[in-house]
Amino acid sequence: MKTINELLGLKKQESQELIIELNSLLANYQLFYQNLRGFHWNVKGEKFFELHLKFEELYNDAVVKIDEIAERILTLGGTPMHAFADYLEAANIQTAKKVTDGNTCMELTLENMATLVKFEKAMLPLAQEAEDEGTLTLLTDYISQQEKTIWMLHSWLTK
Repeated sequence: MKTINELLGLKKQESQELIIELNSLLANYQLFYQNLRGFHWNVKGEKFFELHLKFEELYNDAVVKIDEIAERILTLGGTPMHAFADYLEAANIQTAKKVTDGNTCMELTLENMATLVKFEKAMLPLAQEAEDEGTLTLLTDYISQQEKTIWMLHSWLTK
């Protein structure tokens, strides 16, 4: 039987490199998601209702992306990370602890999302080299959506 890479017409070596990068992206998304959950639960202040809803919207979007990334890794013949200890080791995004101030939560969300976009953009050449249209589409869709969200978060924080 042919391998999944052969069936998909993908280069095996480049796919293996993409799996490593996608697992790092998955780890960063897991930390991003967990930070958003913490902000949703713990934000305080006069903008509580507005921010509580916004963080819920963002973490619901992140959980969909987490699943899509994990399934892309599986599609390429890899195994997605699934232990939180591995996520902590692989992620660039740091855990946000005991953050309750709305502006600080938003600033951290903006920084975390910018980290994700930079990571996704850095993966584009590898996906192009691998001729992996599925991963390219996934990444470019995320980037265009997140750039708009970054603009909105930045505008919210600008006085």
